[in-house]
Amino acid sequence: MTALPSTEELAAFRTEVRQWLAKNAPPKPKWKLPDSFMEVGTDEEFEYLQKWQRKVYEAGYLGMTWPKEYGGGGKVAVYQHVVDSEMARARVPFMVNLIGLFWAGPTILRLGSEAQKQRYIPKLLRAEEIWCQGFSEPENGSDLANAQMTAVREGDEYVLHGTKVWTSLGAYAHHMILLARTDKSGPTKYNGLSFFLAPMRVPNVETTPIRKMTGEHGFTETRFDGARIPASCLLGEEGQGWNVALTTLAFERGAEGGQAGGLAMVPLRVSQVVEMAQTVTRDGRPAIEDPVVRDRLVQFAIEERGMELCIHRMRTPALTQPRPFAVPMMAKLVMSEARRRLCAFAVSLQGENAKLYCGDPDAYLDGDFQRAYMNAFSATIGGGSSQIQMNIIGERVLGLAKG
Repeated sequence: MTALPSTEELAAFRTEVRQWLAKNAPPKPKWKLPDSFMEVGTDEEFEYLQKWQRKVYEAGYLGMTWPKEYGGGGKVAVYQHVVDSEMARARVPFMVNLIGLFWAGPTILRLGSEAQKQRYIPKLLRAEEIWCQGFSEPENGSDLANAQMTAVREGDEYVLHGTKVWTSLGAYAHHMILLARTDKSGPTKYNGLSFFLAPMRVPNVETTPIRKMTGEHGFTETRFDGARIPASCLLGEEGQGWNVALTTLAFERGAEGGQAGGLAMVPLRVSQVVEMAQTVTRDGRPAIEDPVVRDRLVQFAIEERGMELCIHRMRTPALTQPRPFAVPMMAKLVMSEARRRLCAFAVSLQGENAKLYCGDPDAYLDGDFQRAYMNAFSATIGGGSSQIQMNIIGERVLGLAKG
């Protein structure tokens, strides 16, 4: 087992990372940087972010805990935690291949064959191959287990028929983590599902951009009309895809550790809203002088600090008893809803100017908070809506009966 670094070693490493970020952070682009990978919709956005991820990886600051034989750093997790916290402090861009780094990669490392690990992990880390997710379908909403897309085995191939929707980075992806039905005769909808590492750049796969209310095109609808993929793309056993999907969802929701690191989205801090409250006015005076505004800001600051401490708490078994999975399982729900509420408050502080949007010369920070507010809803839906997360916590953590 790799020894933990001393306090002095960790402090020296933090200084090294901070200096590297100060020297190597990419220049601010002329266009508006997306909030997250879910908003990347132009070639110049994608190429800018792809280049940044590759630079971070080549510096040794990505995949630090993953095995060296697959391109990782083979270090203990605390090193990656330091890098991620310094990235958030420096407000550098997020990692574009997030689905690969946070969901697909950890799932492959845990459940994949040796050949699959060797094939996919190194290129995933370098952003040489981009990943997307094929779970949601147009007719099934949040009922993931009711997926109707089919995968029929024909010799050494599977033939795919069906449609996936809300495919983030679908226009740029090389591979999709895909849930499809290989058998319809099972006793429940959970039976007969299989999990694939499906190539996107094969015949009979078509992606259509979906315009979001922000005006961006980060999503696509993806149609498979008889697309053929190698049988070696199957992850795990045929018909056991639901169990594999649960593993992926645990990584997606932050209930399991083992992600490659890097920022998932542009950080939004309470301190930024405090700065705005010092600038915008209410009744002719800075909003920060309003005691109600000050009280709300303090509550947000307490909440933000609490979430930061909970991240540390998850890594300390003695602090997670008697319900060790409570904090990890609530992370996605709490953080996504907190960001949505903070964005809503930031917009409300702007008063009549809240109606201004990106590109308006009079918009505060070019409408950053307005766009962030609209984008915040995607995080409360993707990976299981907030309502579903509440049910999961109630049933699996608190032991409540299903409603």
